[in-house]
Amino acid sequence: MNTRENGSAEEPVIRDNRKIDPETGQVREAVKEQAVKGQPGQAATASDLASVELATQLAERTADLQRLQAEYSNYRKRVERDRAAVKEQAVASVLAELLPVLDDIGRARDHGELTGGFAKVSESLEAATGKLGLSSFGTKGEPFDPTVHEALLHSYSADVTEPTCVEILQSGYRIGERVLRPARVSVAEPEESASNDN
Repeated sequence: MNTRENGSAEEPVIRDNRKIDPETGQVREAVKEQAVKGQPGQAATASDLASVELATQLAERTADLQRLQAEYSNYRKRVERDRAAVKEQAVASVLAELLPVLDDIGRARDHGELTGGFAKVSESLEAATGKLGLSSFGTKGEPFDPTVHEALLHSYSADVTEPTCVEILQSGYRIGERVLRPARVSVAEPEESASNDN
């Protein structure tokens, strides 16, 4: 048996003679050099030069198209992000204008004047603002946080161990993490004599 029937003792040699690299889409350097200089003993033909020029143009156009596609994708993402920010700002603006109305409804509820049809209207308004993401905060006894509370009154008390909101004068409102209005509170701190003992 000869090696052809039985198989070769060596692995086959594969030569890639493509003029454009399939991974990068760029014209291979060896092709450019051959077209410009010509192979030893051979003159470069016009068809070789034309094919190299076409391959170069193709690679340039492909790179331009990829760059343009990336720019468009970034533009689309930026527009979507800006659109969401504008919507959030518009909702916050409208809800900020409704805060005095919600305060009046809360005062009417505290005084027992929220009855009949007005009670239904107030429930509907509060439900609608809740759907838009508005939530109130500020409860008696919570620690004072200057980022979400506005201290209107200050006192000292032996009943607290840290600055604490002892009375909520006006509820605060937020949308998600954004504070529309801080809670207006009365703050009590531990008595100075107790803090000096520690």
